[in-house]
Amino acid sequence: MKKLGFKGFLFILPTLFLLGVFSLWPVIQSFTYTFFDYQLNNQQKAGLYLKERFNVDLFNETTLYVSMFLDEDLENITDSEDKDQVTKMISRVDEAGKQFQDEKGVITISKEQRDDIEKLHADASTLIDELNEKYDLIHKEDLPALIKDLDHSIIPSNFIGLKGYKKALTDERIGIALGNTILFTVVSVFLELILGLGLALILNKAIFGQGFIRTTSLIPWAIPTAVAALMWSYLYDGSSGIVAHFFENIGLVEDSRNLLLTGAGAMFSTILADVWKTTPYMALLLLAGLQNIPKSLYEAASIDGANKIQTFFRVTLPLLKPSILVALLFRTLDAFRVFDLIYVLTGGGPGGATETLSIYTYKVMFAQTNFGYGSVIVMLMFVCVALIAILFVKILGANLLEKN
Repeated sequence: MKKLGFKGFLFILPTLFLLGVFSLWPVIQSFTYTFFDYQLNNQQKAGLYLKERFNVDLFNETTLYVSMFLDEDLENITDSEDKDQVTKMISRVDEAGKQFQDEKGVITISKEQRDDIEKLHADASTLIDELNEKYDLIHKEDLPALIKDLDHSIIPSNFIGLKGYKKALTDERIGIALGNTILFTVVSVFLELILGLGLALILNKAIFGQGFIRTTSLIPWAIPTAVAALMWSYLYDGSSGIVAHFFENIGLVEDSRNLLLTGAGAMFSTILADVWKTTPYMALLLLAGLQNIPKSLYEAASIDGANKIQTFFRVTLPLLKPSILVALLFRTLDAFRVFDLIYVLTGGGPGGATETLSIYTYKVMFAQTNFGYGSVIVMLMFVCVALIAILFVKILGANLLEKN
């Protein structure tokens, strides 16, 4: 085999660049976040800090309000000695703010500057506590909180190493979410394989209106998942949903209003909606495999006296294994990462009964803005997806496609 030369490498360079930017870089970035306690809702953890830093913007804003509030409370302080202390504190706070007035963002400071800020925080905190005991200050509740922000301006390192992974391995909620994900994936993919194979066999027959039937059968798969989930939410509605009342009439549920309000009912409902939507996709993949099987093999089996069942298990199924491998692999990976269907239909409820790893990750990263721990869950999902791909290839045969 001829080695790839420099000119050949230049041809594939754009492809490698796009793969690096859109595929590898997000993975690397998420992996980096896992080593930090990265939380956007916490000013001390809203960045990746390997070393201690200083939040200039927070400190300057805090010193401005501390000086202003202390100045406004001076008229309520009657003791002259206390007034002098407050005046001196205002001067100290103003001087502390002036030394960083030309700085912005998060910077590094010297040990002496850090010690001065900590001393200012301690002295100001003691002074405010004493004043609150003696006087009824205007900003009695605001000043203690502002004084704390002087100390919060010093940002400690939020590098935690592997602690995020240790926490995830003992997180009971991750275990529940993983169990829900596996249950949803196994049941939905199994049903989709059986129904998809049956639909593919029907679509492969030479019948009247074959093109129309194939087109209409793909409509559920063509509908956007969020729209399909919203549609099923109306069908499951306990007061007016047709499907919910049908389940009640056949005895599947006691009360149609409880269909999405019980754990088993909600999980069953999400699986049913997913099977309805993605069975055509499974059938499409299997149909491609069926059309690659030579008709002469069926004719030979018929001459040998094989019936329909024997032909299916001795001819169709063995030759369809490569397509089944591809269909199962794609659908399993897709089902394991399910998000939009469950998010729109149940939101992960009731009580976390349908909360999958993707839903839990979304809640941690965007509802709690905890990108550090959320990235840990993403990496665990990445490992699970990789294991699924490896197991499928190993169990069904790594060289299955080559042999066929």
